[in-house]
Amino acid sequence: MLPIFNKEIKYMKRITIVFLMFTVLFTSCGKNDSGCGFQESSIIAPQAETDAVAQYLAGAGITDAVKHPSGFYYKIQTPGTGTVAPTLCSQIGINYKGQLTNGTVFDQTTTQMAVFSLGQLIVGWQKGIPLIKTGGKIVLYLPPSLGYGSQVVRDAQGNTLIPANSILVFNVELVAIG
Repeated sequence: MLPIFNKEIKYMKRITIVFLMFTVLFTSCGKNDSGCGFQESSIIAPQAETDAVAQYLAGAGITDAVKHPSGFYYKIQTPGTGTVAPTLCSQIGINYKGQLTNGTVFDQTTTQMAVFSLGQLIVGWQKGIPLIKTGGKIVLYLPPSLGYGSQVVRDAQGNTLIPANSILVFNVELVAIG
């Protein structure tokens, strides 16, 4: 009977592990009054940065971008459908392209959507992506303080992808909200 007993122990261990995984998943992602641990940022771009974005837009002939109270500009190309907009606690599936104001693309999705927790992303995305719903498309024009600020972003080889204090332009499609 010992081999049967060992099988039962292995089976019980598997059930326990699966149960624990589901417990962690549902308690950490559950929407309740205690929140998910992310807090809305109160960062507002300095006037000089907001003015620099406005100058970029004017120079590029972009006249239909809307100014957000936090200092970035945006254009909603498609509002999307559905009744729920993402929150900081949401997992989002997106397709995107990030570029500098000179047109240099520094990052983009190619074959698969990227999945992120919105609360872990740069402030400009945290504030801009909730303006659309699933299927929506938005262009974000972010001043440095709502992007990477004075931080230089480098690739794995040490090459600069995003210089310090860069205005960033993101084309974002919200594919899914989880």
